[in-house]
Amino acid sequence: MNSRLVLAVFLIASASTAMAGGGWPQPKGKVYLKLSQWWVISDQHFTNTGQIDPNLTRGAFNTSIYGEYGFTDRLTGILYFPFFSRATLNEQVSGTTGMLISEGDAVNSVGDADISLKYGLITNKPIVVSASLTLGLPLGNDSGGRDGSLQTGDGEFNQMITIDVSKSFKIGDLYPFLTVSAGFNNRTNDYSDEFRYGVEGGITFKKFTGILRVYGIKSLQNGEENFNAMGTSLFANNVEYMSFSPELAYNFTESLGISASYGTAFSGKLIYANPSYSVGVFLKF
Repeated sequence: MNSRLVLAVFLIASASTAMAGGGWPQPKGKVYLKLSQWWVISDQHFTNTGQIDPNLTRGAFNTSIYGEYGFTDRLTGILYFPFFSRATLNEQVSGTTGMLISEGDAVNSVGDADISLKYGLITNKPIVVSASLTLGLPLGNDSGGRDGSLQTGDGEFNQMITIDVSKSFKIGDLYPFLTVSAGFNNRTNDYSDEFRYGVEGGITFKKFTGILRVYGIKSLQNGEENFNAMGTSLFANNVEYMSFSPELAYNFTESLGISASYGTAFSGKLIYANPSYSVGVFLKF
């Protein structure tokens, strides 16, 4: 479950969403749900040296549900499930003759899912701290299409531990908040383990919440030699990147709202080099 969050760059996702996540567990019995559509269409990629090369246009699309439930005031269960995931490859046409060089391709399936438990180590303080255990479930297709290069998952079961440190405060009618996170992702099937890090800052004014995120992955390079070295996938081994993702959310009521986000990468290796987009609707009760 390496890079659904990529260029938002799952991420997949580890899912950090408007008005949820961070170091704050959900209160006991409370629920946060978000239905999202995420996509990226890429005609270029970062190579294993960090350069940008062109490629045949590929697309990745995830329709997902993200949920948090407070089992207690300290313990929260979290689910990220892309119930429809699509990977595409555009056809190739000669620019001089207009003749078809190669046909396009596509694969549809469910995507890789995450289940997590978050525990509040420090709660009800000016600075809160939580620890999370995330299990990545390889439900997606890791070798789809005619040549096996279309993927909606990576085919490996991973376990990630994350620490989130958060603070919120009030300045007049504004409610800023800040979260710093760090995690270790233990991967299987000869994938390299990863160090993950992120900083998220936001501010709420009346019904609007703006969020800025910086998120990164650093490969520990302790797996097999790269078995997808092209970077024309979200699921290559030894993926690295630092991404920037702004998000804007609007609350119609205290319980219902919508959000939209944009993700791009400052730098990367073996990953798409085009921006991603996401829209969603969330519900709290």
